[in-house]
Amino acid sequence: MHKSDEELIELFSVDSEKAFNLIVKKFQERLYWHIRKIVISHDDADDVLQNTFIKAWKAFDKFENKSKLYTWFYRIATNESITFINLKKKKQEDTIEDYQNELGQYIESDPLFDGDELQLQLQKAVLSLPEKQRLVFNMKYFDDLKYSEIAEILDITEGSLKASYHLAVKKIETYFK
Repeated sequence: MHKSDEELIELFSVDSEKAFNLIVKKFQERLYWHIRKIVISHDDADDVLQNTFIKAWKAFDKFENKSKLYTWFYRIATNESITFINLKKKKQEDTIEDYQNELGQYIESDPLFDGDELQLQLQKAVLSLPEKQRLVFNMKYFDDLKYSEIAEILDITEGSLKASYHLAVKKIETYFK
């Protein structure tokens, strides 16, 4: 049985463990794929997803119910993904171009990638985008989130978001030319 965000939040005050388990079941797959598009690797995505749920569990009592529950989780997942990537880049002391090439090579050799050549090229084009544009493009194009939801997750204005998305689309179009 699916419970609404309001029911889950209310249940959390009565039985936090049960409520959180239901929340994990409700958002796990969606968050996994959101994270996976950012960090690329399945194992890394699993680690970041686990960190996301741990951070959310610890901070759940601070959830102010001003946003949708999944938006709050997306924001945590996005921040955890960015933190993970930044730590990984810092440890490897790679340039951004080196890191993007490494991710592109990972996609090509990933046994879980079942797309055709065009999908592979789209993924490489998305990886060539600057981090902010890549996040915006992934959330709008693949996750089909509204601009208002993305703005809340990334804590930026809708106007800035629309500009980032437009630039990302133009760069992807240029990549294919």
